[in-house]
Amino acid sequence: MEQVRLGKTNLKVSRVGIGGIPLQRPSEEDAIELIQYAIDNDINIIDTSIGYGSSEIRIGKALVGRRDDVTLITRTGVTDKKTANEHLERSLKQLQTDFIDIYEMHNISTAERYEAAIGEGGSLEAMYEAQDKGKIGHIGITSHCMETMKTAVKSELFDIILFPFNFINNESAKDLVPLTKRYDIGFTAMKPFAGGRLDDANLAIKYLLQFDNVVPVPGVEKKQEIDEILDIVNGSWELTGEENQKIESIRMELDKPFCQWCGYCEPGCPQEIKIPLVINAEGMWRLWPHEEIVDMYKKLLDPAKTCIECGQCEESCPYNLPIIDMLVEGIKYIESKIKI
Repeated sequence: MEQVRLGKTNLKVSRVGIGGIPLQRPSEEDAIELIQYAIDNDINIIDTSIGYGSSEIRIGKALVGRRDDVTLITRTGVTDKKTANEHLERSLKQLQTDFIDIYEMHNISTAERYEAAIGEGGSLEAMYEAQDKGKIGHIGITSHCMETMKTAVKSELFDIILFPFNFINNESAKDLVPLTKRYDIGFTAMKPFAGGRLDDANLAIKYLLQFDNVVPVPGVEKKQEIDEILDIVNGSWELTGEENQKIESIRMELDKPFCQWCGYCEPGCPQEIKIPLVINAEGMWRLWPHEEIVDMYKKLLDPAKTCIECGQCEESCPYNLPIIDMLVEGIKYIESKIKI
């Protein structure tokens, strides 16, 4: 598979990588075999997180004797130095390695979380110290908020970013892709299938291949998905007129607001409802092992039903989403899937 330079990290990685959330779904044996199959076929960038259940553990087992064959990305969702250090040590143990190529601060989607992470006693301090000790190579950041990510890129504190990018959620094409090129920041693309809204891999992957500094990291759980990615990347990347028409048709069909997971809605909720998790229940159900999230959604359901429709979440949402209505739909979906 063709390789691309990952910004100022200077790492050479495959044109498409794999994401680690769905690696929890197959059996451990099948997951290990799948990861090794991807490596055998020259896919050499693997993206995961300490928060992705058994993903790190399975990747660690798959990489025994093959660690040097891949660029490994993992991350922590905390913003304080102490816990970030603890998470890093656990990730190193679970991944069975003494070195992580790229370590990221995860879901830094509000100005408050950003300032906490980069400030005194924040997770960035832990990452600098880990770099000095040779435990990590490069520092990255992930976010669901465009403004926060622009701030991060311009800060030049980071070598690489992970941000949602697909042909539905495509504001990055105009804003973020040129900015990362300007600052020579690596760009890995999360949600290339728009959180499960897109099911045509050919269109989804080929669209992102039009951007020469963007590396999609789609989640995979079957060998057939690896084969499909290989066929796309090793074929023609040019979008035909018919394919462009299909993209426009899908955009029109899916032209309705959807949650970007920025998290601005949640801090002001007087009922302390975990709003993004509830309104994104359908996508979570598609991506995560059901046994991993059933208990979580059982706990989230009753608080979600206490919504008083005060509207603070909608006032805080930068995308002007009808969050109250989306909460109702999320609750219905959860009830349809989970027996309480």
